[in-house]
Amino acid sequence: MRTALLQSSGRPGSVVANLTMLDEAAERAAAAGAGLVVAPEMFLTGYAIGDDTERLAEAADGDSADAVAEIAVRHGVAIAYGYPERDGEAVYNSAQLVSADGVRLADYRKTHLFGCFERDHFTAGERSVVQADLGGLRVGIMICYDVEFPENVRAHALAGTDLLVVPTAQTHPFQFVAESMIPVRAFENQMYVAYVNRVGREGEFEFVGLSTLAGPDGVARTRAGRDEELVLADVDPVLLAASREANPYLEDRRPGLYGALV
Repeated sequence: MRTALLQSSGRPGSVVANLTMLDEAAERAAAAGAGLVVAPEMFLTGYAIGDDTERLAEAADGDSADAVAEIAVRHGVAIAYGYPERDGEAVYNSAQLVSADGVRLADYRKTHLFGCFERDHFTAGERSVVQADLGGLRVGIMICYDVEFPENVRAHALAGTDLLVVPTAQTHPFQFVAESMIPVRAFENQMYVAYVNRVGREGEFEFVGLSTLAGPDGVARTRAGRDEELVLADVDPVLLAASREANPYLEDRRPGLYGALV
């Protein structure tokens, strides 16, 4: 499944502008043969929007979700995107996966909130493994900081995730996560990882870009630079099966030795 990584911060505070950008990216991705477009963390609204987070938060089946579903149907591509989700009085840093026929397949709430900024504006999610079947693959979702916890990604591996999509808002000076950690996560868990970042400066944050799709062999299939761009790479189930046979980490585990970690 060809996967398109939309590296952009869009226009913080303007849902309409960001939906337009997503529409244009989906059109380009579909023309290049992509079956999935992944946008960054909090893409629909912007990340560093302060108290506007609560104002712009919507339900998982709200108007913006309907608009994304229409984009997916119009261009025939699945879409994963980040947004602030309102559920009653709580607001979550969430990511949703929509199929090419506009069906909402999965909604994930970030479980590991990073820093005071996120803890001031969001409630942490409580469900670590969220998956959906898409194009013959088991697709899992995380958001940014979540992927930096090895137990978190291993839980996905044990649950059969083939492709882990990670909408991200990664900042300077932590670019080593994109450069080094993501390929290692993909290799040690024998999965593909699509890590899709924001770019440029937004409020107090400087996003570093470097979005990447890493394979189960630890090799980056594509890597963006530091500017806005759309990059594509293939997720190959044949290579995935061969890699898992050659690198049987999950079979060779000895959970009895790990105690409370498992």
